[in-house]
Amino acid sequence: MNENMDIIKNKTFKYKEDLSKIPEIGLEVSKTSKYIKKELDALGIKYKSFIKNDIVGIIKGKNPKKTIAFRADMDALPFLEGAKHLCGHDGHMSILLGFINYINLNKENLNDNIVFIFQPGEETPGGAKPMIENGLFDEFDIDEIYGLHIFPGIKQNYIGTKPNYLMAQVGEFDIKIKGKSSHGAIPQEGTDAILIAGNLINSLNSIVSRNISPLDEGVITVGKAYGGDRRNIICEEFILEGTIRAYKEDVYEKLKKRIRDIIDGFKISFDCDIEIRLKDDYPAVNNDLDLYIEFEKIFKDELIKMEPLMISEDFSYYQKIKKGLFFMLGSRNEEKGYDKGLHNRDFDFDKEVLLNGINIYIKLLKAKGVLF
Repeated sequence: MNENMDIIKNKTFKYKEDLSKIPEIGLEVSKTSKYIKKELDALGIKYKSFIKNDIVGIIKGKNPKKTIAFRADMDALPFLEGAKHLCGHDGHMSILLGFINYINLNKENLNDNIVFIFQPGEETPGGAKPMIENGLFDEFDIDEIYGLHIFPGIKQNYIGTKPNYLMAQVGEFDIKIKGKSSHGAIPQEGTDAILIAGNLINSLNSIVSRNISPLDEGVITVGKAYGGDRRNIICEEFILEGTIRAYKEDVYEKLKKRIRDIIDGFKISFDCDIEIRLKDDYPAVNNDLDLYIEFEKIFKDELIKMEPLMISEDFSYYQKIKKGLFFMLGSRNEEKGYDKGLHNRDFDFDKEVLLNGINIYIKLLKAKGVLF
């Protein structure tokens, strides 16, 4: 077995090296998909696709009573004139490929079915939802699903997660304020969109503090604001762009309602027109309590119970339908210089983290009696 693990280690490190050289964005991950398919073909493992460039397959157990799925995301981030893996997805794919190698070498010791999911478009536009809509769970009768994310917020050799809400539901908004232009010397003849925008930003920032219970969490952030033509012209049009986030769905919906209500009031108060576009992105990552309790018992020595995070992940779509658990795989190693945050231009991690991920999956299956 040690010899096999050495083979898996070398292959996994090579996966990371290769995949980091072909970063692709969104659903357009054809090179990445081709690479993974080539590796699966070499192992003799069958697979299929539900949307563009995704890969899903199964390794069947000897006496299956359940099916457990493991998911890895495939896409990179835009960087300069191309793309770069600044969020660790090259590592996620390498872990899953290494894990598949292990399962394939130990099929005679596999009781239950293992489904592997390579999913494009996690960063944007979201690949999980269309895969589900195109029959993923109809084709594979999955009972439980697991996912991980390499995470520099936790030290290497540790893992972090929590029961229930781990990450937030997220959406975005664009607000266009339409005023009336006039010369800056005669402001009474215009309707100043900048003045309206300033007041509106203040009002939006009051929603969480005054309309949401202190026992709940929510975020409204205006991250971009622009408009105006010249310093001496009353601004006719001004744009606000922002994000909304919450863990509970009812809190998230209340944030959206209050934004709309306030805008309706501003239209009357300032005698102007305001257009708003609200777009829902990913639901909250909501870990199944029973799976968490089991996970905590198995990994009690290396598990850190985290505070919830206001970032998002489209793994949440799987959890809307199936029991699922998502966890963070620690990668922070200051001694080796691996201390940069996700999406940082210099983000990277020690390759030993990949082996940690594979071993966690193996230990999980052995504790569950799926592997012996």
